[in-house]
Amino acid sequence: MQIKSFDKQSPSLALEQKMMIRRSLVAGIDEAGRGALAGPVVAVAVCLTRSFLNKKLPSILYQVRDSKKLSAKKRAEIFTAITSISEIEWGIGVVSEKTIDEINILESTKLAMIEALDNLPNQPDAIIIDGNFKIDKNIKQSSIVKADQKIMSVAIASILAKVTRDKIMIGYHSIYPGYHFDRHKGYGTRLHYQAISQYGSLPIHRHSFRLRGAWQKD
Repeated sequence: MQIKSFDKQSPSLALEQKMMIRRSLVAGIDEAGRGALAGPVVAVAVCLTRSFLNKKLPSILYQVRDSKKLSAKKRAEIFTAITSISEIEWGIGVVSEKTIDEINILESTKLAMIEALDNLPNQPDAIIIDGNFKIDKNIKQSSIVKADQKIMSVAIASILAKVTRDKIMIGYHSIYPGYHFDRHKGYGTRLHYQAISQYGSLPIHRHSFRLRGAWQKD
């Protein structure tokens, strides 16, 4: 398998391709919403299959970055393109704010990642996780800090997770318009804190999080 290179700003395919010399399928995993004050944490697992990597790569791959470095419009464009490619496999895991309150955000993130893996069409025999932790899965694991900036499958997972979670939070905006979830997506912006202070917390808020007096009306 020939190693394919990108420019310096792009995540690399080198690790996936190296691992797949000895393994059949490798998944990159990332999450969105770990630091939010409301809504679920969403994880996505992405497998770039051997048949996909052996072909000429689509131009959209050259636009992939860590999701935080892309505009919402560009993330949506990449999401649509990537999810239409049948040889890229992906699975989603969603863990609610209620579970986050019960078992904490780190364990909920791990749970979402396990669910994302379980929802893949085919199970990988190795995974690359964005972070410094491992999950309760009997599979070879590589944990890499800032993998969403370095590893292509993880960067794609970060985009798919972010777009999926944003859609969930925009849906909450139609139910709770005064909280402006369409704008901050549940993160701790000034606008969000102001809404909490004015109206109180919601069932979708993470009540285990301590927020600068924002819960005074609870």
